[in-house]
Amino acid sequence: MDSLTEPKPAVDPRRYFEQVDAERSGTPKARPVCLYLETTNRCNLLCTTCPRTYAELEPPADLSWELFTRIVDQIPELQRAVLHGVGEPMLVQDLPRMVRYLKDRGTYVLFNTNGTALNERNGRALIDAGLDELRVSLDAADRATYKAVRGKNYFDRILRNVRGFRALQEREGHALPRVSAWLTGLKETIADLPAFVRVAAAAGVKEAYLQRLVFFDQDAVGMARPDQALYEQLSREETAAIEEAQAVAAELGIAFSASGAASEPGLSLKRPDSGSPWSMCRRPWTLMYFTANGRALPCCIAPFSQRGYENYTLGDATRQTLDEIWSGPAYHSFREALLSDHPPQACASCGQRWSL
Repeated sequence: MDSLTEPKPAVDPRRYFEQVDAERSGTPKARPVCLYLETTNRCNLLCTTCPRTYAELEPPADLSWELFTRIVDQIPELQRAVLHGVGEPMLVQDLPRMVRYLKDRGTYVLFNTNGTALNERNGRALIDAGLDELRVSLDAADRATYKAVRGKNYFDRILRNVRGFRALQEREGHALPRVSAWLTGLKETIADLPAFVRVAAAAGVKEAYLQRLVFFDQDAVGMARPDQALYEQLSREETAAIEEAQAVAAELGIAFSASGAASEPGLSLKRPDSGSPWSMCRRPWTLMYFTANGRALPCCIAPFSQRGYENYTLGDATRQTLDEIWSGPAYHSFREALLSDHPPQACASCGQRWSL
């Protein structure tokens, strides 16, 4: 493994991604600068847009401290870490310790949460650990819609938790973590977007986002279905809802975006006119994703766009070094396919449905 005493080079995001674009091939010339670490695949909700609600994707597990440090220590130049996957990160006892371990290495750290476990004790632990960004996946503007989309009646509890956490930050002067609220774009919920922005603002949140929906090409699950997607098929009423949400956000003084932004800078996709939307993705050249069991996947989107991890498993961090995985034959073949007219199925589905 590499020594942690090696200096971490400063990265200019624009120049870095320009270089990635210029040098994309089956074997990358640089190591990843971003890690997605699935701290757990357990969850306390039953979201109708999540595949784990309907099938066991892997054996239930939390990412062990030993595997976490083994992975992180192999990338001393790591710039960004995203501590979520298909589970709820705040169910993991070691989560603040993981955040602190990464922050001590100068890494930007964030994760998505459903907010159910964001009590004062857990919130203080994340503040003390130095978390940079906390994204609350709320997905609704009222109790009824929340239960329909997320499977359980925790709407009021989550709002209390978020209000309490933001009040704690304001009272004690903590600028970090940045807190944002997220709503997955569905035909059934898009009309509630202006109300969602108001709910977020009332909870003290300064940023609200409309997130895209990804769904399986075949055998769609729950509400993650083609007829629910918004990409390239917004109605006049749905467009009006987005515009109203933008106006409400401006009125309330909070940031709002419906651009489909990715979780890592520079990776938002704009569908090209070439008919091959997957070709703009930089993920296999810039980041690595590991499940709680150590399985290497191409990104966090793959489990939502094709059934079966065996279709896009690229390595095993419990048996291989990250360099062996990153430069290995599975990753090489995956990258080559992504650059071709016949991409991996998971990538084709993701690219074609890059949505709000």
